[in-house]
Amino acid sequence: MTRSWELQGRTAVVTGAARGLGAGLAHRLADRGMRVALLGREAATLEAVAETLPTTGHVVEVDVTDDAAMDRAAEDVSRHLGAPSVVIANAGVAEGGPFETSDPGTWRRVIDVNLVGSASTARSFLPGLRATHGYFLQVASTAAFGAAPMMSAYCASKAGAEAFARSLRAEVAHVGIGVGVAYLHWTDTDMIRDVDRHTVLRELRGHMPAPARRVYPVDRVSAWIARGVDRRSATVYAPPWLRLAQAGRPFFPLAVDLLSRRELPRLMREHAFEQTGLLGRGGRIEEASLGRPEGDRIGGDGKRA
Repeated sequence: MTRSWELQGRTAVVTGAARGLGAGLAHRLADRGMRVALLGREAATLEAVAETLPTTGHVVEVDVTDDAAMDRAAEDVSRHLGAPSVVIANAGVAEGGPFETSDPGTWRRVIDVNLVGSASTARSFLPGLRATHGYFLQVASTAAFGAAPMMSAYCASKAGAEAFARSLRAEVAHVGIGVGVAYLHWTDTDMIRDVDRHTVLRELRGHMPAPARRVYPVDRVSAWIARGVDRRSATVYAPPWLRLAQAGRPFFPLAVDLLSRRELPRLMREHAFEQTGLLGRGGRIEEASLGRPEGDRIGGDGKRA
């Protein structure tokens, strides 16, 4: 399929662009000739990514959950690069562990970054997208339609982000703005590289069907998503076979319930399901924003680890 629009010379915005998928997407869009604004919490890391782009990269250090700061970021991007044609709400964090003993601040931060931050991103950049008849892409997850135990905040946030994007799509279609949802599975970023170190996540992944346990490299996932941007797709699947999983979506809750009733009691007798805290380097940056020193985690008994 040929591209539905020409991206050369246009402006793109990617949140959570300091590493992993965000950095990969910045490269994919720059390879298409786009000027790229990289948004995130770590200016030095963002600058390092920007320096490797083949086109103009502009860095804005910002917390996506800060509405006023995001408005200033949108103004800054428009002033330096022009109104955006593509905005990708990619910033995200994750934690794992039993909800009952979860730290309220950490749990809420997952919702704030993944859902509220996406909405703030859209609100701040919609005027620019309206001017360019652009495209907003919400990065979601299979967690949006396959809610798993021990991942309550992440699953809730991604289901909410999916619903938000679908609502926004219907709201802005008549003004020429396209809105897409990208469904990702296990992607080789630093957020999930430590999965096997955490019992809760290791067991979660280990009880998935074999194809669903596969981890995909960032380069491949970013290519799939960039192809969706090329086509202004309403839905993007990375990997593409996830499209087939949508057909089974009504049955996933029942399958998860049955598996959990059978396996969770045994697993909880055999393992201490401790809280993971926010995962990856980006998660540690977010932990610092909560005033919590690195390594300070909530254990399965509700105590600091």
